[in-house]
Amino acid sequence: MIRSVIHLSLHFIIPGIVARSAFAERWKNAWFVMVLTMAVDFDHFLADPVYNPGRCSIGFHPLHSYLAIFVYMILTVTPKTRLVGLGLLIHMALDGIDCIWMAWET
Repeated sequence: MIRSVIHLSLHFIIPGIVARSAFAERWKNAWFVMVLTMAVDFDHFLADPVYNPGRCSIGFHPLHSYLAIFVYMILTVTPKTRLVGLGLLIHMALDGIDCIWMAWET
């Protein structure tokens, strides 16, 4: 339970820290865009069960695949898509950390 609360909180906190430090003049907009990338979790609705606290999403859900992560990296190259790519990469990194945390718990 505590892992899930921390994990979800970090999906708001880390983009805020990145936005304030890297996009100071427009941090609110940058934070908002990066938080909106949490919509990538809609691919969880393709799984059964939709939510499984013991399942690592990296490599399991289509938008959490290694190919998708590579595309997210490419999005950071272009200024117009940089915030979206950065938000998605932060999301994947946090999900990856959650996978490691899950492995430690077992």
